[in-house]
Amino acid sequence: MKINKLLVATHNPGKFNEIKQQLEVLGIEVVSLQDLDIDQDFEETGKTFEDNARGKARFYYHLSGMPTLADDSGLEVDALAGEPGVKSRRWPGYEASDQELYDMLIARLKGLPMEQRTAKFVATSVIFDGSKEIVARGENQGTIGFKLAAPIKPGLPWSSVFYPDGYDVVFSQLDLADKNKISHRGRALDKVIKQLKGND
Repeated sequence: MKINKLLVATHNPGKFNEIKQQLEVLGIEVVSLQDLDIDQDFEETGKTFEDNARGKARFYYHLSGMPTLADDSGLEVDALAGEPGVKSRRWPGYEASDQELYDMLIARLKGLPMEQRTAKFVATSVIFDGSKEIVARGENQGTIGFKLAAPIKPGLPWSSVFYPDGYDVVFSQLDLADKNKISHRGRALDKVIKQLKGND
């Protein structure tokens, strides 16, 4: 797959900046939905992260006519049998705010000791260019803390309470370069980059 210009299909500016920084090694032009004045939303109805990422990449490819990268990600908590999982943003049954999602997670884990608060972030990234597709998955294991360790960043409600394995700080306290090296999204994107560069 040869790409010179790539659309990153997210309305979340924080996520766009993370992805754009990591893609810089490819030396390609990276554009946002906002750059193209695309404000349509893709309805995520898939049963897996891959279903949603694949559907989103194809949806925005057809709107833009250019190769499109999309991802879907979420948190899987062991003590909650993998919830919230693929329905992370709509965990309560509706499109919840960051604060509501944080509050719900802490409430559901109330009373559990740290060793029972294990979880993982999962991300699947998909690039679709109209004919070919690249699919990659990344995971990051960690533990859910008892309270906020840093202010909630918009669109990332659990990054301020998720301690990745081997770290004594939460995701949102890592600088962007360090986060991209270890995060679920960073690991998925790294696999995508290797395939685009022909190393995989």
